[in-house]
Amino acid sequence: MSDEMDIILLYDEDGNETEFEVVATLELDENEYAILLPRDDERDPEAEEVEEAYILRIEQDENGEDVLVGIEDEEELNAVIEAYEELVKEESN
Repeated sequence: MSDEMDIILLYDEDGNETEFEVVATLELDENEYAILLPRDDERDPEAEEVEEAYILRIEQDENGEDVLVGIEDEEELNAVIEAYEELVKEESN
């Protein structure tokens, strides 16, 4: 993970936009995932605890563009969370 975070805009089903920081991407079982935090100017970027993070699978659409897809399989989601926690642990050593 780098110190500089990418910012992306996502839209909900009502068309409302929210900015997110891409805090990490990782590969697991031939899939790529993005860990996102809602961008909040009042949130301390050095804080240890994160209240609300989103994990989305990165897939390609028919044009080869990256698209973010929600993870509905609880087992897959837990595996990604575990892999991310391990990544953070390794980087803090």
